[in-house]
Amino acid sequence: MNSNLKYLLTGTLLTCLSAVKAQDLPVNAGPFKPTEESLKQYQYPEWFRDAKFGIWAHWGPQAVPRQGDWYARNMYEQGSRQNKYHVAHYGTPSKFGYKDLVPLWKAEKWNPEKLMALYKRAGAKYFVSMGSHHDNFFLWKSKIHKWNAFNMGPHKDVVGTWQKAAQKQGLKFGVSEHLAASYTWFQTSHGADKDGEFKDVPYDGADPQYADLYHTKAAPGDNGWLTTNPEWMKEWYTDVKELVDTYHPDLLYSDSQLPFGEVGRSMLANFYNGNFAYHNGGPTAVYNCKETSNGKWVQDLERGVQDNINPYPWQTDTSIGDWFYQTGQKYKTGTQVIQMLVDIVSKNGNLLINIVQTPEGDLEPDVLNIVEEIAAWMPANGKGIYGTRPWKIYGEGPSTIKENQKKGQFSGLTDTRAYQAGDIRFTTRGNNLYAFCMEKPEKDIRIKSLGKNSTVNDKKIINVSLLGSNQKISWKQEEDALVITKPANLPGWTVLGLQIELN
Repeated sequence: MNSNLKYLLTGTLLTCLSAVKAQDLPVNAGPFKPTEESLKQYQYPEWFRDAKFGIWAHWGPQAVPRQGDWYARNMYEQGSRQNKYHVAHYGTPSKFGYKDLVPLWKAEKWNPEKLMALYKRAGAKYFVSMGSHHDNFFLWKSKIHKWNAFNMGPHKDVVGTWQKAAQKQGLKFGVSEHLAASYTWFQTSHGADKDGEFKDVPYDGADPQYADLYHTKAAPGDNGWLTTNPEWMKEWYTDVKELVDTYHPDLLYSDSQLPFGEVGRSMLANFYNGNFAYHNGGPTAVYNCKETSNGKWVQDLERGVQDNINPYPWQTDTSIGDWFYQTGQKYKTGTQVIQMLVDIVSKNGNLLINIVQTPEGDLEPDVLNIVEEIAAWMPANGKGIYGTRPWKIYGEGPSTIKENQKKGQFSGLTDTRAYQAGDIRFTTRGNNLYAFCMEKPEKDIRIKSLGKNSTVNDKKIINVSLLGSNQKISWKQEEDALVITKPANLPGWTVLGLQIELN
């Protein structure tokens, strides 16, 4: 996962410069062709629209030093925090490089079945495994790349093992690929210290015998988020095709816009067609990338959310903390995750959240507590989440005022924010409208959108009940608001769900 905006600024310049044509690439036979018009035939599968909540294992060898995201790149940036750590603990990257870190990833405490059972209990409806990060290390059993988790490190097919555990729990399964950016991202490994004892001594990435991991040196000027090298584009296509054709995932995530023009459209047609054939014409395929979809895929916003209801299903991807394990990192609370989920669902989106694993593969107690908080909330409130659709408006209250909305990464709003007692989010299913109070009410709940004079609601209110409670709710519809008397006994969680029956 990246942590800057570079590719948004440079990726759009690649329209694409590739000399690679669709006819040069092997694409699974099926209804989709690598063209804009053909991809517009895509139909969003109901499973994804209903699921709303997924959990991601953004995990791999970069977790080993316990120093957070982008370690494989930044360890080669002389003077950076992670480089200083690397030199102090492993030595200069001219002698001890990322390739030497890979064998230290053993995943000895990884229990995928136990974790998947926990994630299901927490309410996840789909699970996504890292396929490969920008470090070019594959977590699947690859026939084309020796730098993979079956051949090295834990000596396990991580993707395949996660998939079996997910399917056992009845969860849809996805994979993420971050390879398109790897070619330029990993160029730091081809450098050398600019001063000091090892000045001008090449890092191990400059050694041709490791080019299958670090890539070769990029051409001058090829330094955007996505490479302009046609041969690397073809290599990316081959790698992703092996991944999706081997595991037939329900979801594929790219950490970029749709890469490489016609090459990317060929990849997408290959994925959609392969999924179509694998499911005998009943496609389940979802593709996430960081680009406006216009109906061709599911747009993904990293650490950000939409500011209103989007007509197309979309997804926020974020993490409870750093993307890879970092000692002493601060995590989101379970309440913050729930607030994010409700806000996102009210706007026609899904939440995919990374639950940070240790290098060994387990979850620390504070992370377990976060998941357990979500698991306590979901059974009572899930009826207002799963299978719902947006209402006429997504919400009301101070947080809906534009001046109060802070921008987040990748053209979205921040994924977490402070809510007030008057902040409400809406979802709907059938004749039921669900109104979620984003903070516990301090006094009676007033929902202005449901007053008698409301221009939003034109239906009669039949009944109001509190999710997770059997107590009778006292309410009345006034001219300017539906007024709900604050219940005497509130559930133990912060975000309260109200079911409002309309006719």
